Amino acid sequence: MNGRVKIFTYGCQMNDLDSQKLYSELAKKGFLPTEETKDADVIVINTCSVRQKAYEKAISNLGRLKAHKRVKPSLIIAITGCVAQQEGEGLRERMPHIDIVLGTHQLHRLPDLVNRVHRHSLPVAETAFSDCIPFLDTIPGAAFSNQPHRAYINIMQGCDNYCSYCIVPYVRGREISRDYRKILDEVRLHARRGVKEIFLLGQNVNSYQGGMAFPELLRHIHGIEGIERIRFTTSHPKDVSDDLIACFRDMEKLCSHIHLPFQSGSDKVLKAMNRHYTHRSYLDLIARLRDARPDMAFSADVMVGFPDERDVDFRDTLDILESVRFDVLYSFKYSVRPGTAAAELGDNIPVEDKVERLRVLQAMQKKITIENNRRRIGGTYAVLVDGNSQKNSEQIYGRTSHNAIVNFTGATALIGEIVSVKITRANPNSLTGEIS
Repeated sequence: MNGRVKIFTYGCQMNDLDSQKLYSELAKKGFLPTEETKDADVIVINTCSVRQKAYEKAISNLGRLKAHKRVKPSLIIAITGCVAQQEGEGLRERMPHIDIVLGTHQLHRLPDLVNRVHRHSLPVAETAFSDCIPFLDTIPGAAFSNQPHRAYINIMQGCDNYCSYCIVPYVRGREISRDYRKILDEVRLHARRGVKEIFLLGQNVNSYQGGMAFPELLRHIHGIEGIERIRFTTSHPKDVSDDLIACFRDMEKLCSHIHLPFQSGSDKVLKAMNRHYTHRSYLDLIARLRDARPDMAFSADVMVGFPDERDVDFRDTLDILESVRFDVLYSFKYSVRPGTAAAELGDNIPVEDKVERLRVLQAMQKKITIENNRRRIGGTYAVLVDGNSQKNSEQIYGRTSHNAIVNFTGATALIGEIVSVKITRANPNSLTGEIS
């Protein structure tokens, strides 16, 4: 079978990479990508259930696809990822128009299952966990990368932390690390393709154990010719070792940015979340990272309205914002994830309180972000050019080592190059500059 495939992706960068891999693997079976849902012979909904909004969007889209299936009965609809893993065969009972339910350890099987459904018209659900995840070693073809100068690489999957609010260990499984030799081989392949920036991905990258510790893996990648920048996400504060901090001090290719979720500033709430650090130890970690790399920039995840969060707990969270002064903060209202330990605590914070706390927090972060950006006016930064600016057709944009977005006038031929840019203006979520 061949035809056209459309993949809808919900969630994080790891899901984006999985979708690139799925496109690439289906292309080997003769499928071409399409942006038009009506033209697709196969539609894949690649899902995330970490946040309620991503879950709801995926389920809503699945509902809309029922009409497409009526018009085109040969259409094959697959749901993959966290929601598929979480709900399994129950999804088909609710939505019989789904043909394939494929869990997070079984993504490598999608092309064969599409062929099976096409030949036998029998639906299938595969959600078993396994001791290894073959899809981790899948490398997407260069044609399926949105930014050929940047490569995203899975180094591990799953999580052993069991934070009380988090569904990840239940839908992604326990931590499985990819063999370091395969990772380094992939980095070398991307370097030969002209990739300049490597972005390492995992639910908890700094607990990586694929034959060496994470800092050692970073040092090996740092030595590969052609690679000029290294980034990674996501990190757990409790696993940021002295050796990893030393990498920021010693490795010039390692970007001056870390995404370090703190979730709450309250010791009481952090204990209930099973996070294994405190307000003070988090701020001490930030200080140690800044000592190692004085220009370090930080981003984080935080939630408001966790069960039993009081005003004093929320004020502790605001204190973290003021102390760290994040460049970017991803903030959410707590929502119950079925099957997690926190689901047993109840959802006892009124919605209106969650909404107000989120408003206050986001207003404070907006002020901090623009102040951070203003401090960069007059500075000159190395910017890896990503593409054409969406808001100004005469501009291109890229990112500094600190992950700050910079828009400036320049030729599209500069895309994929690192150029020196002087900052001339601070915007709410970006910078404007000129080539220096």
